[in-house]
Amino acid sequence: MRAMPSRVHMWRSAARSLRWFACDADPAGLLQTQRLGLPLNQPDASMRLLIVWHSRTGMAKQMSEALLKGAQKARSEMEASETDLAIHICRARDAQIHDLISAHGYLFCAPENLASMSGEMKEFFDRCYYGALGKLNGRPFALAVCGGSDGEGAARQISRICQGWRLKSVTAPLILRNGAQTPEAVAAAKTLDTHGAEKCMDLGGLMAAHMLLGVP
Repeated sequence: MRAMPSRVHMWRSAARSLRWFACDADPAGLLQTQRLGLPLNQPDASMRLLIVWHSRTGMAKQMSEALLKGAQKARSEMEASETDLAIHICRARDAQIHDLISAHGYLFCAPENLASMSGEMKEFFDRCYYGALGKLNGRPFALAVCGGSDGEGAARQISRICQGWRLKSVTAPLILRNGAQTPEAVAAAKTLDTHGAEKCMDLGGLMAAHMLLGVP
C-alpha cells in the first residue's frame, strides 16, 4: 500500500523534470508553433493572407486597415469567397508563429522610428523568426511603412528578415511620409490622407489578386 504514493511521487518528479527540460530548451518560446488562445477563423480556407501591423500614432494602423479593405475588395471583385482566401489582420504583439505558418501570403505594416522599424514590430520578428524559419519558403509578401521624412531604413530591415525567411517580394515597399520631424509633430496623432489610403488599398488588392491567381 505504501508503494503507490512513492510511485506517484516518482511520476510527478519525472513530469516536472520534463517541464524544466522543455523550458531550458526553449525558455523564450521561440520555437513554439502551436497557436495559443483562440484558433484562426475560416479553418477550411484554401489560402490565407496575413496582415501584421503596429502603430504608435495612428497612421500605420489606418494603413493596415486600408490594406485589409483593398484585399477584401479585390477578393469580392474576383468573385472569390472567404473560403477561397481568408484575410486575417493581427497586431504585431498578438501575431504568433502558427499564424505565419498557416498563412500563404503576408503584408507587413509598421512605422519607422529612429531610422528603423518600430520596437513592437521588431519584437514580433524576434519572437517568430526561428520558429517559422524554413517553413515559409517561396510565399509572397509586401511591405507598407510610414515615416516622417524617410522610411527606407525600416523597409530595408523588414525586407532582410523576409529574405531570411525566403519569402518572395511581390512589389517594392510602399513608403508613405507624413513629414513629421519636430518632437511635437512626431508625437502627434496622424491621419492617413485619401491618396495614401488609395495606395494602401491598391497594395492590398494586388496581394489578394496575386494569391488568387496563383502567380508564381
